[in-house]
Amino acid sequence: MLPALFLGMPACELDEIENPNAPDQTALENGGATLNDLRLLAVGLESVMRVDIEQHMWTLNIVGREYWDLRATDPRYTGELLGRNGSPLDNNGFLTTRAYARHYRIARNAWVVIHATENTAAALTPEQRNGFIGHARTLLAFALLQEVNRQYENGIRVDVEDPDNRGAFQSYPDALRAIGDILDAANTELAGAGAGFAFNSSLGDVARVKQFNRALAARVAMYKGNDKANMRTFLQQTWMDPDGDMNDGVYHIFGAGGNNILNPLFVVPNQTKFVAHPDFVADAEPGDTRFSSKTTQLAAPFSSDDLSGDVQATLFASNTSPFPIIRNEELVLMWAEANIGSDNDAAVTAINKVRAAAGLDGYSGPTDDASLVTQLLHERRYSLFGEGHRWIDMRRYDRLNEIPADRPGDVVHVQFPRPVLEQ
Repeated sequence: MLPALFLGMPACELDEIENPNAPDQTALENGGATLNDLRLLAVGLESVMRVDIEQHMWTLNIVGREYWDLRATDPRYTGELLGRNGSPLDNNGFLTTRAYARHYRIARNAWVVIHATENTAAALTPEQRNGFIGHARTLLAFALLQEVNRQYENGIRVDVEDPDNRGAFQSYPDALRAIGDILDAANTELAGAGAGFAFNSSLGDVARVKQFNRALAARVAMYKGNDKANMRTFLQQTWMDPDGDMNDGVYHIFGAGGNNILNPLFVVPNQTKFVAHPDFVADAEPGDTRFSSKTTQLAAPFSSDDLSGDVQATLFASNTSPFPIIRNEELVLMWAEANIGSDNDAAVTAINKVRAAAGLDGYSGPTDDASLVTQLLHERRYSLFGEGHRWIDMRRYDRLNEIPADRPGDVVHVQFPRPVLEQ
């Protein structure tokens, strides 16, 4: 009789209920966020920027032959990323999808902060409101800029405000223009944010985040390739100081405490099998502290998959060391680049400030535009080693053919594929 009883019982429908312990995302975006909720969302946005940062940086640096990953944890690090036998990058593999998801996760979190701030019933001052939104919009632009440089000619979706109604893919030039517009809007908001944020930002105070915004704007102008006047204008609105600490900047912060994570890019000296590319080692100038401070000579080489190197890439002192988003050293080199073609003496002066900080004599070679570009790329290679710039730099100057193929049949990829779920 029991089966019959159960079959005869009417079906039940459960009403969807919100989380009884905390507001859900929809509630936060639609007006339910308190000031403390907004603070948590803003800090959480900075935290999520660190998720899968290693997948973004490893893949960029390996494709650009800054270093190799010879740990043999996955054959794709020495095969697919290095284009072994002409192999393409997989549009459904983790080497493509994890960084892509990282950047759009940051973008989504940024929009949650913006919507929650715009719609909150909390009594925010205009300065507080501008601070939350300007900060979030700056990081939205940061995430999109990182992904567009991976996708390149594939383009990206810039309009992702509504995850259920995303905008069309925009070309590389159009996406750069749109990202520049986002940064400009955020810059205006930050200008109205008062003296301090209503939350604790790991990036710095309002003044520093505003400078960071302009530093990103200078990067956008640099990637455009024909916007050097704006590069110079934006750089003058940052903390750039040719005579200052080259490491002064904005960083991803790591830690060992609760609700924190360790730096996933740290390698154990003489153990973790990341090696500086032999070409990077061979081209280093004697006495260059940019090389000696970021590498460790091995007693015996690390080898895997027909690759071998005896200089380990050791960028960080510990697993809690911060990772640079942008530093003064990059800004000074951007200033040099922005002056090539209009004031080459100023470009040389900036290059020599960076070289002096690295313990090197000044540049004394030819000062025509082409020679200075070559020298600039050399300085960026050593100053920004492991920070994800080499591959992008060589591509924007049409010099990917100068990046060495490591084995017969290897190729240097031009871009990462659009993930299969975005086709």
